[in-house]
Amino acid sequence: MATFGIDLGGTNVRCALVADDGTIVDDRRLPTPKTGFTDVVQTCARLVATIGEGLGDRGDRAIGVGAAGLVDREGVVHYAPNIDGVLHAPMRTALGEQTGLPVVVDNDATVAAVGELEYGAARGVSDALVVTLGTGIGGGIIADGKVRRGAHGFAAEIGHFQIDPDGPRCACGELGHWEALASGTALGRMGQARAAAGRAGELVARVGGDGDAITGVLVGEAALDGDTDALELVAGYADLVAIGLAGLANVLDPDRIVISGGLVSLGDVLLGPMRTAFSRRLEGSDYRPAVSIIAAELGEQAGVIGAAVLARELVP
Repeated sequence: MATFGIDLGGTNVRCALVADDGTIVDDRRLPTPKTGFTDVVQTCARLVATIGEGLGDRGDRAIGVGAAGLVDREGVVHYAPNIDGVLHAPMRTALGEQTGLPVVVDNDATVAAVGELEYGAARGVSDALVVTLGTGIGGGIIADGKVRRGAHGFAAEIGHFQIDPDGPRCACGELGHWEALASGTALGRMGQARAAAGRAGELVARVGGDGDAITGVLVGEAALDGDTDALELVAGYADLVAIGLAGLANVLDPDRIVISGGLVSLGDVLLGPMRTAFSRRLEGSDYRPAVSIIAAELGEQAGVIGAAVLARELVP
């Protein structure tokens, strides 16, 4: 039995057909529309239809969606700060009507945690935290071997706690949220600021002299190539990530922290300084069992795989 998994983020909509052993049969993506909820739903449906061509009219198909926002237990996306025009949006109902298939919708980071718990870096772990670093910051909490969703389905919005009341404005409108300081978007903004200060020559050269065009992805690519400015930016960024990780670890006491999302492709260029900063900031780190910080085994595939796992519950 193969089911569809959709990862609906602020930058891309990714859809995959996932086999029951967790392997991806087919995988497509399109840019996330900036023109409202209807176009977002149509983009999701188009990807499902494209992948589904040639599969035949079978009754064992279902769709799981991980959406970057506040998703309730009825599949309504009430708020998605990084997806334009999605507010109190009945994603489950609308996508079901477009495709004729059963649909389940959950938070994107929660479904990434489901994927890592089922097939990846959280497999066999009782208590873990999955953190997605991308356009924003999302999270999934695993406690007693289960992914926790909270009273309304809104748990683990970990990017939206304030760490600097005078910090930059978050996409949600508040000041100094962890996401505003430590997302992939924030890394790009750090690169732009360094360029404006005349201290990022190679980065500026990579974007044809336009420092405002520097993105977090570009900084990461330059760091992997050994660019000194980019490596310093990533080290500073890793410390900002570690501030949030340490605070969450003090509250949740996980055995393991799994880093997912697009920035995980940086590997130890990011995780090395992050582990060092985390250990320095964690309460009583010299007197407690170590909390490991590791890359998600499923990488960018965690969201679509986790969403497809949820969809299996809809198939008789």
